[in-house]
Amino acid sequence: MSLRHAALGLLADRGAASGYDLLKLFEGSLVHIWPATQSQLYTELGKLAADGLIEIVAEGARGRKVYEITESGRKELRHWMIEVDPAPDRRDPTMLRVFLLGTVDPAERREFLRSCAESLRRRVDELHELETRINWDEDDLSRYGHLVMEYGKEFMRMRGRWFERAADTV
Repeated sequence: MSLRHAALGLLADRGAASGYDLLKLFEGSLVHIWPATQSQLYTELGKLAADGLIEIVAEGARGRKVYEITESGRKELRHWMIEVDPAPDRRDPTMLRVFLLGTVDPAERREFLRSCAESLRRRVDELHELETRINWDEDDLSRYGHLVMEYGKEFMRMRGRWFERAADTV
């Protein structure tokens, strides 16, 4: 996924929004799967506008710009959503460390694996807590955001179990 498509998707779903509005949407919805800094988002909005995928529909005080997705932007978003193979990212820094565990003491190997499992348990707990704070509506971002959250919790539980078994094996 790219920041470009995340911004296009939020504009397609929510309609016109300022950079600040989009940043708040990122912080409230995508932060756990695709975080973006303010500078990254504003840079991407400039590129999207230059490419004709969004347009500025209003300008306000202090240079505030309100953006809206264009028809070209909707076509690009649909192309990425439907036609581009969503191949998973193969880079996993934690698995690289597991691969190289033979370079540290056996006790450190087990401790690393157990700490990974514990970290994942904490992250699942944090997601459970976050889930209770979110005002889940009937809109698409809530519906599909909740599905993504469920996937994240299940994935972390599975990965945590794997780390426990690996620690027992080492």
